[in-house]
Amino acid sequence: MEIVYVYTKKREDFGRQCNFSDRPAESLVDIPVDDSLKEFFIERNPCQSAIQCAPQMSEHEVNTERFETNNRGVNHVEGGWPKDINPAEVEQTMRFRKKVEKDEVYIQTIQNLGRSMEHTIKQNNAIDIYEEYFCDIVEDGSVESPSAKTINVFRDPNELKRTATNISWYPDNAQKLAVAYSVLEFQKSPPGMSMDSYVWDVESPNKPDLTLKPISPLVCIEYNPKDPHCLVGGQYNGQLAFWDTRKGSQPIEVSAISKSHSDPLYKCIFLTSKTGTECFTTSTDGQVLWWDIRKMSEPTEQLVLDLTKSGKPTLGGISLEYEPTMPTKFMIGTEQGTVLSCNRKAKSPAERIVASYTGHYGPIYALQRNPFFPKHFLTVGDWTARIWAEEIRESSIMWTKFHKAYLTDGCWSPVRPGVFFTSRMDGCLDVWDYMFKQADPTLSIQVCDEALNCIRIQDAGGLIACGSHSGNVTLLELSSSLSQLQRNEKNSVTLMFERETKREKILESRYREMKMKERTKSQMEEINQNEEYDENPNDLVEEAEKNFWFTIEQERAGHEKKDREMAE
Repeated sequence: MEIVYVYTKKREDFGRQCNFSDRPAESLVDIPVDDSLKEFFIERNPCQSAIQCAPQMSEHEVNTERFETNNRGVNHVEGGWPKDINPAEVEQTMRFRKKVEKDEVYIQTIQNLGRSMEHTIKQNNAIDIYEEYFCDIVEDGSVESPSAKTINVFRDPNELKRTATNISWYPDNAQKLAVAYSVLEFQKSPPGMSMDSYVWDVESPNKPDLTLKPISPLVCIEYNPKDPHCLVGGQYNGQLAFWDTRKGSQPIEVSAISKSHSDPLYKCIFLTSKTGTECFTTSTDGQVLWWDIRKMSEPTEQLVLDLTKSGKPTLGGISLEYEPTMPTKFMIGTEQGTVLSCNRKAKSPAERIVASYTGHYGPIYALQRNPFFPKHFLTVGDWTARIWAEEIRESSIMWTKFHKAYLTDGCWSPVRPGVFFTSRMDGCLDVWDYMFKQADPTLSIQVCDEALNCIRIQDAGGLIACGSHSGNVTLLELSSSLSQLQRNEKNSVTLMFERETKREKILESRYREMKMKERTKSQMEEINQNEEYDENPNDLVEEAEKNFWFTIEQERAGHEKKDREMAE
């Protein structure tokens, strides 16, 4: 049956009818001309005016109010028992269950439910609704042009904005990221500045998932890869703090101030060990300290960054690199532009620093080995990023062009051996794909209008987080051409690194030959000079007198010739 709604209203309820009519023009106001006002104006002749036959438009912007969401959990427990039965008493519950199971209504209900469930199970067994028909087809990501899109922006919730100094991804599934906030400029911290750092949920940018409350602002932060609930943070006052996210916002333990670094703690990395509780840190005070987070009263080991072997620190550490496949080796990037390759198991402290690599004009803000080729590592400092081979210490094998803006951070792609990322002071994120081109970045993204201070890529290679100067962390999703391994890429990158390494070795040997020739030439000149000085001094005096009288005779003959010409 069709339902129809009819609404009725009287004509008199509509209001008065509008009647329009034509009428002649009527003057409402007549303002007489005032000739005295001419003195205040200048006649413009000719007068040009532009007329555009287009409607005038106005633009307005509207931003909806931010809506904060909270996650709430519900725990369902056993219930529904009659009032006269205590669920905690096992005998009463068993007796009631047996009574219900003998009820005919209960048996009939279960049988009816069983038929419908059996029918549904047979349908699922007959047809797999989750079957993937094209799972064997390999996607060719090289066809797609490289790109990246912004997914979320995590903003510092405090009114006084701080710099996002470091980012660490959650080890399991990368659903969270921890961000350290601090002001690194000396004595530029405003009064009342918050010291909190935050753990963000990737899908919830409105409110932090957890607030970390250190006693000093965090400069670096790092998750424990073996225990995702544990993380450590390096503080501005040089102390190392340890958190267990299951136990709240306060740190579980903090290192003693007298045994910690005397400068801001810039980098912390967990080591591969049986317990999974060991880590090591560095700072610009020239020390590398090893810690066990189970007992942080004092460091377990110490290394002084000294190339002169005087026992006093001469270099300051900014960045660290540790490869789990080489547990005894580690690398340090210094604020003087030098990379130190060290061996933890050396016999003496002086022998721990195995090699040094010099090529940057400023602090090395990023240092990382290639995930596929550990003997090649990336450094980012001053205006360039450089790729080094471990066996060549004189110079890097590959490097980027000099940018106009200072570089602040960099990292390798964990899925593509020929791709790495760099961030700049002008807010750009550069993606370098050496399989595509080497002179310029493959993709440049203007993430923000301020300086990018740090970047960190997800272990799966699909997401990258960029921290800015004002504390905004932008999460970008990379295209498949940048996040999937290309065909024969490993072999191509291997050949490229071998070719460049061989070229640098040839240039290095040629440079040594030229240096040896110059040294030999200078030594021969010194020998000749020494032989001249070894002659008899009497012979030198006689030769000097002979040259003197020869010069006098020539002058006398010249004067006599002029006198004869004057006499004639």
